[in-house]
Amino acid sequence: MALQTPNTAWCDPNTNYTIAARDRKDSKKVVILGAGLAGLAAGYTLSAADQAVLVLEADSTVGGLAKTIRHHGFRFDLGGHRFFTTNRRINNFVKNVLNDDFLVVPRKSKIYLFNRYFDYPLRPANVIFGLNTLISLRIIGDYLKERVKQHLKAPDIITLEDWIVNRFGRTMFNLYFKPYSKKVCGIESGKISREWGEHRIRDLSLWTAVKRAFSKADTKDIATLADQFIYPPMGIGQISERLREAIEQQNRVLTKTTVAEINHEDFFIKNVIVKNEDQIYKLEGSEFVSSIPLTNFIKMIRPCPPEDIIKAAARLKFRNVVIVTIMLNRDRITDNTWIYFPEKEIPFGRIHEPGNWSPHAAPKGKTHLVLEYFCFKGDKLWGLSDDQFVSMSLDYLGKLDFMHKNEVIDSCVVRVPNAYPLFELDYRKYYIKVLKYLESFKNLHIIGRVGLFKYYNMDHAIESGTHVAETILERMGVEKCEGNQVIGA
Repeated sequence: MALQTPNTAWCDPNTNYTIAARDRKDSKKVVILGAGLAGLAAGYTLSAADQAVLVLEADSTVGGLAKTIRHHGFRFDLGGHRFFTTNRRINNFVKNVLNDDFLVVPRKSKIYLFNRYFDYPLRPANVIFGLNTLISLRIIGDYLKERVKQHLKAPDIITLEDWIVNRFGRTMFNLYFKPYSKKVCGIESGKISREWGEHRIRDLSLWTAVKRAFSKADTKDIATLADQFIYPPMGIGQISERLREAIEQQNRVLTKTTVAEINHEDFFIKNVIVKNEDQIYKLEGSEFVSSIPLTNFIKMIRPCPPEDIIKAAARLKFRNVVIVTIMLNRDRITDNTWIYFPEKEIPFGRIHEPGNWSPHAAPKGKTHLVLEYFCFKGDKLWGLSDDQFVSMSLDYLGKLDFMHKNEVIDSCVVRVPNAYPLFELDYRKYYIKVLKYLESFKNLHIIGRVGLFKYYNMDHAIESGTHVAETILERMGVEKCEGNQVIGA
């Protein structure tokens, strides 16, 4: 398929904001709300099939949670995002989008606990010799106890605590998973749905990890145990940027464009009202795809949803992240991809050093550490100033002997709202209610992690976007063209 040049553009004389003529007037186009990986994957697939597409993004850059920040010669992701998938189609999709421009990065992760470093995923010898004998025996004993209980009677697995204890035993839960899940989610494991564990630590049990450590057991299809992953040399955001470039050969991706209203008539979306700077526009379309936060989307619908739907959506919560990056006048700090900090005495949950992911992440002779603080919007941690976050980070990094303050050359703080959907124990009844209401719309498609309120990794987000795009193409009666073969390669 030959990609076409964009249509002649219309530009409001009072602003630099430019919209292609077709973007404003063509009611046959597909309007995509949100330019994260899911929205961009949908736009890419539709553009490859010669369809008119308009992608809208509130941020100044594309990528959503999978973007790369550039700061004074340094590059860092919002927490360090590896790409790993067992889905061959999505694997080929990403490699084709990157034009095979990617690195294969070995994974080496640690847990910092009791002033020691432990391998993650678990290596039994590391645990046995790292902990005292009594604790090691309790780990083994508790795990065996859970296996016996499971054979006698199938346990009721309702909460995250139930799920982890069943797979790892009570001692391992108390040592690592209990404090870490509290740090990430902000609530106790007994108040979190088991689904969080199923999404976050899929297919992993203590026995699986033991087999992997002592034998050549085949665990390559278990994401938690993957020992390598692919990574774009210029950061994970390179995937999103390549998708945008491909879409814009034919269509438009508009950033700094906020959706204010979604107008429908008899559950058929007619248009969206968007704002860019001081200008407000009404944009029409035939199909609408949303990857913006589910809770925000409900608030934008006009006429408004029924009161019970609004109340149900209000019960769904997201967890936010604050990213603090410290730039240092040193070649390297560690050789790890991630280090996890479960103990509550340390305020951040995880750090990574981007230079261990790509040699292009920092200027020559420099490095940087990226710290993740998990919080709710409006709580004490979220309310700290950037300077307070940097000062706190430097204090703890110094105590952990990662760096000296005289090595610091710069810092950057990025606040990331709606980073993780929070699966509270009763969330599902509210979630299903909201989803059933949205399914009533005849030309609406919900995709992505925050759009669907699912704990999607990057591959799942991309898959949700390509799947919806293919559904729309089928509805339009459009056959897959040569340019779309990358999806099913």
